[in-house]
Amino acid sequence: MQIDIGVLEKLEKLSALKVDENKKDEIIHQLSSIVEYVENLNELNTDALDASFSTLSGGTPMREDVSIDKSEIGKKILSHAAGSEDDFFIVPAILE
Repeated sequence: MQIDIGVLEKLEKLSALKVDENKKDEIIHQLSSIVEYVENLNELNTDALDASFSTLSGGTPMREDVSIDKSEIGKKILSHAAGSEDDFFIVPAILE
């Protein structure tokens, strides 16, 4: 995947962030490096690996699932949102 100014502008719109004009080349270079690194993973042969592969013998240890009511955390997070309604974030539509 090629990261160019068009892709960066789409990412800006989707993330509701604004990248400074003099930083765009640097961001494009950094994103391109990240994508190139991730694309290297396509070279790995994972055909012989089980989807639930674990390095622990006996699998992953389980913990007790305990419910903790900390509703104030959600309210605090939503207080920083650009828009919220009925405990949900309001975001711009991304499908055109």
